[in-house]
Amino acid sequence: MGTKRGHNEGTITKRADGRWEARISLPDGKRKCYYGKTRQEVSRRMAQALRDAENGVLVTDERQTVGQYLASWLDVVKHQLEPGTFRRYRNFVQGHIIPVLGKVSLSKLTAQQVQNLYAKVLDKGLSTTTVHHLHGAFHKALSDALKLGLVQRNVTEMVSPPRRRHTEMMTLSKEQARALLAAVHDDRFEAVYVLALSTGMREGELFALRWQDVDLDVGILSVRGTIKEGEKGFFIGKTKTANSRRQIDLSTNVVAALRRHRKRQDKEKELLGEAWDSTLDLLFPNTVGNSMIPDHFVKRHFKRKLKEVGLSPEIRFHDLRHTAASLLLKEGVNVKVVSEMLGHADVSITLRIYAHVLPSMQKDAASVMDNVLGNSLD
Repeated sequence: MGTKRGHNEGTITKRADGRWEARISLPDGKRKCYYGKTRQEVSRRMAQALRDAENGVLVTDERQTVGQYLASWLDVVKHQLEPGTFRRYRNFVQGHIIPVLGKVSLSKLTAQQVQNLYAKVLDKGLSTTTVHHLHGAFHKALSDALKLGLVQRNVTEMVSPPRRRHTEMMTLSKEQARALLAAVHDDRFEAVYVLALSTGMREGELFALRWQDVDLDVGILSVRGTIKEGEKGFFIGKTKTANSRRQIDLSTNVVAALRRHRKRQDKEKELLGEAWDSTLDLLFPNTVGNSMIPDHFVKRHFKRKLKEVGLSPEIRFHDLRHTAASLLLKEGVNVKVVSEMLGHADVSITLRIYAHVLPSMQKDAASVMDNVLGNSLD
């Protein structure tokens, strides 16, 4: 009569097909098999599995592929992430990771295979910034796998994503900014441009503004949300960071533009009657009062206006934010004030992004000190 084999024992046999097979019994009563071309190979793998079991480390299921794991992982994180973040992760997983590594055993995934993945997606035309985001998504997925004991290590930590190529921001000069504002004067979206160039607000923040966020008598605007895209369409969600929730003092030009804008909008409401949706009471809705899709505004209005003014088509709407910050800094506005207006989490972010403006500011500072100290040091 045979004896029952303990979980710290294993057997190695040679199969009829010429391969070697190692079998072990796990603490939970399950059995696990390893196959290889040589006895030494399966012996080494069996020994490692027995050591892991002895140390309380979950012995991984080598049959689960990267594709299978990522598919189940997406089902879990769908309820943990913002809709936009989830869609981005899903696109990375389904569009780039699974086509290359989907059939690889999760437990056998190597850093070299991940490195090759990054090289392939770069060859396909993805930017270095996009690959950085892909790396972040893959890192989170494997970190979760590590917590579950499905892998022994997170191989993405052994891989360096490609260095981001610095994209030089495009900003408008004072004259160009004035030309753009002149071109949109009395336009339906005039106030969008005025706000963007005067306050540096983000595009999503602008299109999430509601009339209750603005006090034209006092001249103050409150940034409380941003436009986000969910499974069922666009909605007003939380701002990018806690610091993005802020109050901005409005200039007399901005207040005047907003008053003109409100009059135009009141006429639109009157013409449409019940067809106008006043549920959100947005400052910058679409033609029937619902949320404006930012991409539609950029393609149908912003790009057209740039051509009319003769500005570079490389200018993004986000560059109006950079323009506002650069103009304010060049005019000597304190960098801390500019940082708060932009909603940056820390002034160091502002200093890093707009470092190109600092040299001229330093020259101005030197001149100021000459005026303050005079020739007293001669």
